[in-house]
Amino acid sequence: MSRLWDKGEALDAAVARLTVGRDPELDRRLLAFDALASAAHATMLESIGVLGRDELQQLLGELRTIASEAEAGEFSIEPADEDGHTAIENRLTERLGDAGRRIHTGRSRNDQVIAALRLWAREALLDLAQELSAVAGKLTELATEHAATSVPGFTHTRQAMTTTLGHFFAAYAENLLDHQPWLECAWQHLDRSPLGSASGFGVALPLDRQLIGDLLGFGSVQRNTLAVQNDRGRTEALVLGVAAAATTDLGRLARDLISYSGEAYGFVALGPETTTGSSIMPQKRNPDPLEIIRAAATRCRHLAGQVADLYGGLGAGYHRDLQLTKEPFLEGMVLATDCLRTVQPVLASLVVDSDRCRDAILPATAATDAIYAQVEQGLPFRDAYRRVGKGPETAFAGDPTTSWQRRTHLGAPGDSDFDYLSQRRATGDRWLAARRQEVSAVWSWFAGQ
Repeated sequence: MSRLWDKGEALDAAVARLTVGRDPELDRRLLAFDALASAAHATMLESIGVLGRDELQQLLGELRTIASEAEAGEFSIEPADEDGHTAIENRLTERLGDAGRRIHTGRSRNDQVIAALRLWAREALLDLAQELSAVAGKLTELATEHAATSVPGFTHTRQAMTTTLGHFFAAYAENLLDHQPWLECAWQHLDRSPLGSASGFGVALPLDRQLIGDLLGFGSVQRNTLAVQNDRGRTEALVLGVAAAATTDLGRLARDLISYSGEAYGFVALGPETTTGSSIMPQKRNPDPLEIIRAAATRCRHLAGQVADLYGGLGAGYHRDLQLTKEPFLEGMVLATDCLRTVQPVLASLVVDSDRCRDAILPATAATDAIYAQVEQGLPFRDAYRRVGKGPETAFAGDPTTSWQRRTHLGAPGDSDFDYLSQRRATGDRWLAARRQEVSAVWSWFAGQ
C-alpha cells in the first residue's frame, strides 16, 4: 500500500500520525459513497475516452464489491492508506492494474471528499427529516389526546395562566415542523455536484461535469471550481446548523419533560422502558435518555460552531485545516438523528396524570381571564387590571382550572384544531418521499439495475 502522493521520501512518524488523524476511522462511514462517486467519475472518463469500455465495466464491478464490503464492515482502511480514497484506489490498482491507476484522472482528493460528504449528508439529512416528522407526529397525537387536559402554563418558571397539555404538545410539534423549510434549504445547498473541480482549478481535459452530476442525482453542478473548494466546511456548517437547531428544540422539550415527570410536578410519568435505575437507590427511575438529549442539544450546537470556526478564518482554496471539519460534522449529524429517534419511545410510553395537572393549578392563574371578562363588560383594560390585582386568587367567577376555555381565538389553548399540524407534516413527508426516490434511483444505477 502507498500514499497517493508518495514520491519515495521518508515521512516523519509524528507528522504522519497528526496529518492522518482519525480519517481511517471516520472514512468508514463514507466508503460506499466514495465508491458511488468513483463509479460516476469512471463512467464520465469512459465517455471522453480516458477509459475503455472493458476497463469501465471492471471498475464498476469492483466498486460495487467495495461498497458492499463497506456496508458489511468488511473493507478496512489501514493507517498507511491515510484515508478511504487511497484505500479504494489501492484496491482497484491491486485488482485491476492500469484501470485502477487511471481512475484518479481528472480529480483530486479535494473534490473526491466533498462529493462523498455531500452524498452521505444528503441521506443523513433525509434521515433527520424522517425522524423529525415522526416526533412531530407523536407530539400531535398527544396534543389531540390531551386537548382538554388542564395544566398550569409557566413563564419565568412560575405559574402564569391556565393552559392545556394539548397546547403544550402542539407548540413543540409546530416548533419542530418549522425546521422543514430549513431542511429543504440545506438540501438545495448540498444538492450540487462538486466533481470535476479537482483541487479547485479544473484540469486540462474535456470533463463532462454535468454527466457526473446527473449520474449521482444532483440537482445541479456547482459551477466555479474554486467556489467548490471554498464551500468545504461552509456546507457542513449550514447543514449541521439546521440539525443543531432542531435538536435545540428537542432539548427544550426534554428539559420540560424531565421537570413534568419529577415528583415536584408529577404531570406525566415516563415509561419504565425509557428510564434507567440507580446502582445504590432501588426506588429510583431516572430520565437519563432525556438528560442525554438535553446535553446533546448543547453538543450539536458546539459541533456546528467548531465547523464554522475551522473554515471561517481561511482564505480561498483547500487548506489541511478543513480535514478537521469532518469529525464534528459526521458526529453531529448522527447525534441529532439519534436524539430524534430516541425521544419517540419516550413520547409513546408517556402517561399523563390529569388529576395532578389540574390540582397543581393555582387560582390566581385565572386572573388574566378575569380581567378580560371585565373588559367584555366595557371596563378599560388597565382599570380591570388594577381591580383584579387587588384579589387575583378569587377574581375569576368560575372554575379557574378551565379558564383556558374562554381563549378560543386562532392558536390559543381553546383552539383545539390541530389538523394544521398534520397537514404541514404531510407536506414535508411528500417532499421527503420525492427525495428518497431520487436517491434510490442513484443507487439502483450503481447496482446496475
